[in-house]
Amino acid sequence: METNVEDEGKRVEEKAKDIEQSSSLPEERKNEVEDLRKRVEEYRREIEEERRKAEEYLTRLKYVQADYLNFRKRIEKEIEEVKKYSNERFIISLLEVVDELEMALEAGKKTNSIKILLDGVEMTLKKLNKILEGEGVKKIEALGKMFDPNIHYVIARVEKDDIEEGTILEEVRKGYIMKDRVIRPSIVKVAVKSSK
Repeated sequence: METNVEDEGKRVEEKAKDIEQSSSLPEERKNEVEDLRKRVEEYRREIEEERRKAEEYLTRLKYVQADYLNFRKRIEKEIEEVKKYSNERFIISLLEVVDELEMALEAGKKTNSIKILLDGVEMTLKKLNKILEGEGVKKIEALGKMFDPNIHYVIARVEKDDIEEGTILEEVRKGYIMKDRVIRPSIVKVAVKSSK
């Protein structure tokens, strides 16, 4: 747009010079020259105003770009911090379990009592399960339930005619779900009808 305005300004200015150079100018031609000069001046002001706006927009754009880059760097740094320390609360909870296990072992050694040791380990296991529940981890119910390939993994099939086929007879290893995702399937043995 600026180029068109400049070109038009140059054409008008050249036309004004041509008219001025004619020897005798009638009054209406003088008025025409004056009008052309005014238009040229108006075009120059418009061009200057557009240049000023363009510079202002460019400056604003540079500030916005710098703000964006700073914002992006800050967010990336915050994400790194979150990644770095996201498990801190969970680890602190686990350290409490470690402390309790160490105390149970010490108490068992001092008293030579298996019962005290077992009680301490059982108490610690309950605390650990509570911590896991707090993190959204739940045990998968398996024993006596129907086999579900989404949450159970079969390692053996046991022939049982008196139990419904697909019923879980034994849980070899517990499975766990975290929030809505299976993080470890239960390893199970299931009932099947005999092949007599």
